Amino acid sequence: MAIQVISSNQEDISSSKTDKVALDGSQLGEAPTKDIENGESREIFQLGVDGVEFRTVSWQRATVVFTKINFAMSILAIPGALAALGSVGGSLSIVGFTTLNTYSGIILGDFRNRHPECHMLADMMGLLWGRIGRELVGIQIVIAQILISAGGIVTTAIGFNALSNHGTCTVTFALVSAILITICSSIRTFSRLGWLTWFGFLTFVLAVFIFTIAVTQQDRPAAAPPTGDFDLGWAPIAYPTFVVGMLNAENIFISTSGSSMFLPVISEMRRPQDYRKACILAGFIVGTMYLSFSLVMYRWCGAWLSVPAFGSAGPLWKKISYGIAMPGLVIGVGIYQHVAAKYAFVRLLRGSKHLQANTLVHWSTWLGINFLLGAAAFIVAEAVPILNYLLGLAGALCFAPFSLVFPALLWMYDYRGYRSGSRGQKLRYGIHGVIVAIGLFMIVSGTYAVAVSIRDAFTSGDIARVFDCRDNSASSL
Repeated sequence: MAIQVISSNQEDISSSKTDKVALDGSQLGEAPTKDIENGESREIFQLGVDGVEFRTVSWQRATVVFTKINFAMSILAIPGALAALGSVGGSLSIVGFTTLNTYSGIILGDFRNRHPECHMLADMMGLLWGRIGRELVGIQIVIAQILISAGGIVTTAIGFNALSNHGTCTVTFALVSAILITICSSIRTFSRLGWLTWFGFLTFVLAVFIFTIAVTQQDRPAAAPPTGDFDLGWAPIAYPTFVVGMLNAENIFISTSGSSMFLPVISEMRRPQDYRKACILAGFIVGTMYLSFSLVMYRWCGAWLSVPAFGSAGPLWKKISYGIAMPGLVIGVGIYQHVAAKYAFVRLLRGSKHLQANTLVHWSTWLGINFLLGAAAFIVAEAVPILNYLLGLAGALCFAPFSLVFPALLWMYDYRGYRSGSRGQKLRYGIHGVIVAIGLFMIVSGTYAVAVSIRDAFTSGDIARVFDCRDNSASSL
């Protein structure tokens, strides 16, 4: 049975019928079809409306946003992960996870363009699991962004401490960081946020580049003994414990797992069909930068790497690196908080005139959501003020499902006919089942490893108490 062909005199066919045609095809092991005109009518944000014009993002600007989403504060944790896993194990993890996460990003974008009424991952999973599933995944999205924003608050507060030699209580710096991030996330459209993203991306990359050059010019890492012989601790293959290995694998995994955050950007693209090339280009750029920068840092600092990594080059270069990177840190985290705010905003106002109209309800809802998310992230940052633990927790609880389990399930949903198709189709279906299994392993094992690490941090005093005023940058020692 072939997929039905829609003739030119049937262009006014309903979207529900178009979906039925696509469904019939996928049940037979064929790729789903899509109707461009009806797809456009089902877009969240419409073109040419009287109000806020959201659909203004080009694929080039989308590439920059995607790159900044993934190339962020993770670069300050990945070198330490290499120190735990070894250069070979760490490099294979970076390449493998980057490839897998880029592929899952393609799956999500293709699924979204076949179902343009889906604004974020929660809408997509609602097609599989109904309203309850949609709401649960929506809550998970908000939790993920709170954890990432909390990591950004911790890192930015460390930067303020480094620049000021711990000029005031760390809680004050964390509060200032939360306010700056929330101001950034409150910019309503990705096109306007895109110009800031350019600036933030360039300053952050410049800071990382300067820091990388700085560590190659020093005689020994800043944390190493100041005199005498010492062991650099560099190794091609390391043998960490299960907990240490999983925690650092989660830190590498989460560095390129932000593809679920690409979805609301697609809804604001002029041509959502151009998503694939933006996703692939961003994945290649990010993977290359993570691999090259991290290997150089690990080669010159070895086991004496700190987390965040900027503390590994001495007081002066730490100040210079944080000073240049600060806009990129704030803007990068602001994008993540913006994504969570945009999800809640669309969820509350979808279908009403307030979604794109400059009304009091529109503005109060948008600003109120951003304030609540910023406040929640600040509280979490003060409860668990260690970057790699926050990243690991976000990776295990949220981004392993977002970037592995859910995309594979969505692919299997659209191509469920492959289960009884040709041998090649069955193989492809089975491969996506393996991706689901990998994701489940990352969830269970990663959560266990992070929980044990946080418990040990409280026991050892690395986390002495919540809302702690102590210097977290080692700049006042």
